[in-house]
Amino acid sequence: MTTKILRGQALTFKADPFLVGDDQSFQYESDALVMIEDGKIKSFGSYASLKDSIPEGSEVTDYKNSLIIPGFVDTHVHYPQTEIIGAYGKQLLDWLNNYTFVAEQKFADKNHATEVAKVFIKESLRSGTTTSLVFGTVHEHSVDALFEEAEKLNLRMVAGKVLMDRNAPPALLDTAQKGYDESKALIKRWHGKGRLSYAITPRFAPTSTPEQLKMAGELWKEHPGTYVQTHISENLGEIAWVKELFPERSDYLDVYDHYGLLGERSLYAHGVHLTESEWARMHKCGAAVCHCSTSNQFLGSGLFSFEKAKDKTRPVKTGLGTDIGAGTSFSHLQTMNESYKIGQLSGYSLSSLKAFYLATKGGAESLYMEDKVGSIAPGMEADLVVLDLKSTPLMDFRMGFCKDINEVLFILMTLGDDRATESVYVAGEKVYGK
Repeated sequence: MTTKILRGQALTFKADPFLVGDDQSFQYESDALVMIEDGKIKSFGSYASLKDSIPEGSEVTDYKNSLIIPGFVDTHVHYPQTEIIGAYGKQLLDWLNNYTFVAEQKFADKNHATEVAKVFIKESLRSGTTTSLVFGTVHEHSVDALFEEAEKLNLRMVAGKVLMDRNAPPALLDTAQKGYDESKALIKRWHGKGRLSYAITPRFAPTSTPEQLKMAGELWKEHPGTYVQTHISENLGEIAWVKELFPERSDYLDVYDHYGLLGERSLYAHGVHLTESEWARMHKCGAAVCHCSTSNQFLGSGLFSFEKAKDKTRPVKTGLGTDIGAGTSFSHLQTMNESYKIGQLSGYSLSSLKAFYLATKGGAESLYMEDKVGSIAPGMEADLVVLDLKSTPLMDFRMGFCKDINEVLFILMTLGDDRATESVYVAGEKVYGK
């Protein structure tokens, strides 16, 4: 039995601050002890209350001037787009044709996929992200490459092969049957293996025929516990295109619903332009929306509405997504920074506690993993990130004027980036340290 003990400031969430208010949502310990045993958290609380339970001879890692929080959860990211992050933008459909589809064709080579997967995982961990929901490419081995690398580090990760059988370059098209067969083989190979899970992954409605969407829905029904990930209502041009392709459906969400792709463990990236009816249906069926702030601004897609997403009368599960590579940073600190600005532009002030909730427990709840990750509590998997409160000279100076933990968090999310990642623990094992 291996025991690790961390000491330092620590923060975790007990409830959704959008629903219960900031003050009732979190637990903060100015001098905490986190005891880890066999990859899980054995105990968590103040050092004063737990110091007598430290086993004799145990080594305590003391993180002074740092904050221990749950590892970040990225609910929407494209690992194949790591190589095009920061490419000159235009808007969504141009971006897909000029950059995304070009880069993804290289993944016909498994060695290339493995090389990119290694960089993706390294950058994710360097930014403090310990759980991700990831798009592969249409190539079956793109998922193999990612899972093989994730398995080496015992990461909790969800991923899937992209399904596309129209409106994309011929080299990136499968068929409804091929997409079904390859996805089924990947589910058998990887779903539930270690800490890995599978997501059935139609890219978005315009790149799948009705036949493919129908078969994707059937596949999901056949494999309870798997996920669905796709895109919705990111861009006005995209929404108009969906209406043109599926004129018989009442709205964008109805396309997915009709083909059996809406329910618990279905996650929809963006949701910038969802209607009230769509929000209400997502709430009713337990689906989640993935807010991708840096991507939405980079492609000029629009302003996400936190008020609509977290309306107390019908709240929708919501997490943060970096959406690499239209997203411009692996860092959830930077993602929160841009989320705050999006809120400001639409008249909503996103507090630091709400932002950190979305980046941790909110993401875990969106993935129906809140019993495993996203919080620091006995029995939870010990996926943790330690943030350096003095990671830059400016942050060091600014922290000297903070009056409470709310302000500390706000400085972290406005001035912080991957340089603030002091250490990262995955299932209790340290996998990154400055």
